[in-house]
Amino acid sequence: MFFMQVIVVAIAIVIGAKLGGAGLGIAGGAGLFVLTFVFGLKPAAPPIDVMLIITAVVTAAATLQAGGGLDLLVNLAEKLLRKHPKHITFLAPIVTYLSTIFCGTGYVSLCLYPVIAEVATEAGIRPERPMSIALVANQQAITASPLSAAVAAMLVVMAPFGITLGTILSVTLPATIIGCFIGALSVYNKGKELLDDPEYQKKVANGEIQKIEPGKFTERKITKSAKLSVIIFCFFIAAIVLFGSFRDLSPSWMIDGKKVSLSIPEILEILMLLASCIMVLCCKISPANVIKNSVFQSGMMGVVSVFGIAWMMDTFFTANRQLFIDALSGVVAQYPFLFAAVLFFFSSIFFSHGATVRAIMPLGLTLGISPNNLIAMLTATSGYFFIPTGGLTIACVAFDRTGTTKIGNYILNHSFMRPGLITLVTSLIIAFGMIQIVM
Repeated sequence: MFFMQVIVVAIAIVIGAKLGGAGLGIAGGAGLFVLTFVFGLKPAAPPIDVMLIITAVVTAAATLQAGGGLDLLVNLAEKLLRKHPKHITFLAPIVTYLSTIFCGTGYVSLCLYPVIAEVATEAGIRPERPMSIALVANQQAITASPLSAAVAAMLVVMAPFGITLGTILSVTLPATIIGCFIGALSVYNKGKELLDDPEYQKKVANGEIQKIEPGKFTERKITKSAKLSVIIFCFFIAAIVLFGSFRDLSPSWMIDGKKVSLSIPEILEILMLLASCIMVLCCKISPANVIKNSVFQSGMMGVVSVFGIAWMMDTFFTANRQLFIDALSGVVAQYPFLFAAVLFFFSSIFFSHGATVRAIMPLGLTLGISPNNLIAMLTATSGYFFIPTGGLTIACVAFDRTGTTKIGNYILNHSFMRPGLITLVTSLIIAFGMIQIVM
């Protein structure tokens, strides 16, 4: 029966990955139906806590976009890239990393990829170099953003151990920054120069693309309300980090003689909703525009994905808990770092850091891995790049009109593999080192 359940879970994951987007959650729901109604497994509690956090954060980020705040940030990023085109292999990951840190979702970088590809092409630099590491940095940043679903899910998992937001970020921030820098170095001279690249020459000869010509910067109109929305958003991000790092500042009550403080997830939800309200009122944003934009839609896809796939995996692992403990506890106890490979594997299939953390990270606790080691392993959930079928990966390939950023004939020999693996391994090593200092 166990192996039949494994097959059901695997089929649901494969179908979900193929459907993409909300399809992962939908397929997870179908798998949960089979596990419950066919195999008779008792459903685990749905991941309501993580879903509410994602909803609050996405609402705030979508309000920022509706107020024009994202246009302001994209303007600044584009100006930086065009001012220093020769350094784009290092600047591109910085821009996508910061944008993801700020908004908590990798989808915000979609509007930056065309700019990166264009600037690199105009500078005569092989676009594959900055495009590949830009996507990897984008995904690494999710594990270091106080607003991401992955960090929110990690806070929920670590809550019983008194782990604060500040502790998690003090490990993942330096680890991912150093990892992305090493990843950028690994592709700095990758491949032939653009003008010498056979694929590029072929496209020019066939008339598919024109020769390199200087581009023009089209500046987006920035209003006062856009600037104000960014200021408000930044203020509340700082407030979340402050309350998350210094627990004594949180509201508390005496219940049955014990002091009970407001939990970090609840603080995050309250502050993000408050930020949205203040932006709507002060910047005169129509609430109807908030739910129409791309950030809200992509964020809600994340909610659905976490809902279905995490609920299915929770049910599966809970029902077979003892079996997993007996099979893996010895190996993991002796080589705990191998659990990072498990996280990486599932994140490459789920295409979601948050879903991976919520569904797989509790298994690490069950297997006896210390919370400290699990915090260090959070960066291992950045396996999005590994299987090049995710929306952001396909977008990167499509935006590079020179054809240098590509998926290989053997699928896994793609442009993102080298910087992705090097960045991930480096960030893991640094994270394990940082956890020894921080804890």
